[in-house]
Amino acid sequence: MNPIVRSGAAARAGALLIFLGPLVSWAAEFITAAAWQDPPYSPLYNWVSHLGLTGPPQTAFGQVANSPLGAVMDTGWVIYGTLLIVGAFLLFDPRKGARPIIIISLAVLAGTGVSLVGLFQGSNANVDNGLIAFHTFGAQGVMLAGNIMAIAVGTGGARIGLTQGRSLASITLGTAGLIAFPLFMTDVFSGWMWNIGLFERAVIYPIMIGHALLGSSVAAAQRHRAAHPLAPLTARAES
Repeated sequence: MNPIVRSGAAARAGALLIFLGPLVSWAAEFITAAAWQDPPYSPLYNWVSHLGLTGPPQTAFGQVANSPLGAVMDTGWVIYGTLLIVGAFLLFDPRKGARPIIIISLAVLAGTGVSLVGLFQGSNANVDNGLIAFHTFGAQGVMLAGNIMAIAVGTGGARIGLTQGRSLASITLGTAGLIAFPLFMTDVFSGWMWNIGLFERAVIYPIMIGHALLGSSVAAAQRHRAAHPLAPLTARAES
């Protein structure tokens, strides 16, 4: 079975960037949430995007937002999106057919989406001036494209270098995220707003875990290829 990923330094760099992206975002989230103390930030109750609000405390989208290190979270999202896009172009070879092109396209949509969330805050000011549209497009874009990407990666796992177990895990993560998406949107638009942070993370975290899984898996496969240059990709995927 023909691989759809590049080999050598480009593939290793791409896998590393895709792996690092969610780690940077999680680190920024942890630091920013820890600094939010008035009132204490609740990952189940509070919006994820409220972590990126800078400026004075405000009540936005039904919640009090006070994120002293909002710029840290915004920077983390932009870095995550950039690493994902660059990593996908380095890792996947678009000359190998439709699947790598689809995966790269989904990575660009997801990376652009998470970057837009960091660049355009979900603030009252952006609601008034109309820039909230970029924030909303970015958030919903990454939620859909990111989870679909996880499924596309999983179904093509043998050609990427993923084991059967990791391929199934990627498919499961993407499916879980897509199932959670309409539940999250219902929670929002119904006005119920129950544990919005929980539902939001149920959509987002499968994407991030999927990226970490993809990056680490391909990095391991590339190391194996370097050590055993004659071993076929299918044999590694089935091991």
